[in-house]
Amino acid sequence: MTPQAKLIFTSSLILGTTITISSNHWITAWAGLEINTLAILPLIAKSHHPRAIEAATKYFLTQATASALLLFSAMMNAWYTGQWDITQLTHPTACLILTSALAMKLGLAPFHFWFPEVLQGSPLTTALLLSTLMKFPPMTLLFMTSPSLNPTLLTYMAILSTALGGWMGLNQTQIRKILAFSSISHLGWMAIIVSYHPKLTLLNFYLYSLITATVFLTLNTLKTSKLSTLMTTWTKTPALSTMLLLTLLSLAGLPPFTGFLPKWFIIQELTKQSMAPAATMISLLSLLSLFFYLRLAYCATITLPPHTTNHMKQWHISKPTPSAIAILTTTSTMLLPISPLILTTV
Repeated sequence: MTPQAKLIFTSSLILGTTITISSNHWITAWAGLEINTLAILPLIAKSHHPRAIEAATKYFLTQATASALLLFSAMMNAWYTGQWDITQLTHPTACLILTSALAMKLGLAPFHFWFPEVLQGSPLTTALLLSTLMKFPPMTLLFMTSPSLNPTLLTYMAILSTALGGWMGLNQTQIRKILAFSSISHLGWMAIIVSYHPKLTLLNFYLYSLITATVFLTLNTLKTSKLSTLMTTWTKTPALSTMLLLTLLSLAGLPPFTGFLPKWFIIQELTKQSMAPAATMISLLSLLSLFFYLRLAYCATITLPPHTTNHMKQWHISKPTPSAIAILTTTSTMLLPISPLILTTV
């Protein structure tokens, strides 16, 4: 792909995201989502590999269906109430259809099946965009319509999402698929709290995007997409592998790291809302995803490749660690001490 084409598609992505997050009218929000979808398709299919073409087709079909549902819910609400304003969504059937549309856009269970397949067929940089930037517009719409949505339905979808994200990621060997199921699991944490404390959902999304960006950029630098090749990276770049270990532990939500921060706040808020059973269940289900994060971390840092297999000996690379990854790793692991400051903003 030529640099000019890449620039056009990236600019369209930023434009579409900006239009959606700054709009009050359903039609402009829908137009922004459509611009986003059309701009990301060439970036998914740019390798012209059959798997990439398949991923782009699956992405287009699911996003087109979700956009149609979103427009249908907006039209139904406008038909009954005369309101096209995003925050004035009051008709119960329209709210139900919108919940389905946004769940499909985000990859929230039970509408999650397209996401691992699309991520597996995409390059690592495009997979990063799909996991972070492309989820920002629907997340903003979820934030704006949160008072109108059914909290019980969202809670059930969130618990199902965390369960499936953890369960289905256990036996994966492809790193992109593992990160896709990780994303589905994290979306469960965001969905369960959106009706009670919407700002916590956005905080969780920002921190998840930060940590996921670090993981994807590190893997892109290591040129690694499978667990078997990840096992040979320690001899090549020990510093980068150590950064990957810390970031994965943060993504798992273990206490001294940044990833623990949103989980702590969400469990606290759920307990305040007399939802201790839901908080207990979602916390226990996140242990499933902890297993595959630990397996990734183990493959990246602790094991040396087995001597029975034939592989090229990896040597140290003299290139320094990219400064962007160093900065992102620092913020991905060390924001927990400033949690009181973050708490005042939410």
